[in-house]
Amino acid sequence: QVQLTESGGGLVKPGDSMRLSCAASGRTFSTYPMAWFRQAPGKEREFVATSNWSGGFTSYGDPVKGRFTISRDNAKNQMFLQMNSLKPEDTAVYYCAARSGSVAYTEARMYNYWGQGTQVTVSS
Repeated sequence: QVQLTESGGGLVKPGDSMRLSCAASGRTFSTYPMAWFRQAPGKEREFVATSNWSGGFTSYGDPVKGRFTISRDNAKNQMFLQMNSLKPEDTAVYYCAARSGSVAYTEARMYNYWGQGTQVTVSS
């Protein structure tokens, strides 16, 4: 079992940066692919970024490419999402997710474990 807890959300202005953290419990964290998804009001959950177990492979959704960076610290059981040049359209609840397997998928349905989410609001 893996339990995930996000933190770091809040209110920022367009163009600002923010870093989200995801703390994981469980010994097998370091072997699991991890991902970030987000969901805005009235919209479906959207893929943001994913990382394989080592961080050697990453993938990003088109809306965030070049602005967001996913990383992980397996020794500390943590994953991060560095978000730069934030836009109002980045406003959403951000969720971290993990899956028991080896492939870092972009589809939310492939992830077994989810955090409770953290709100990110980008507004002037």
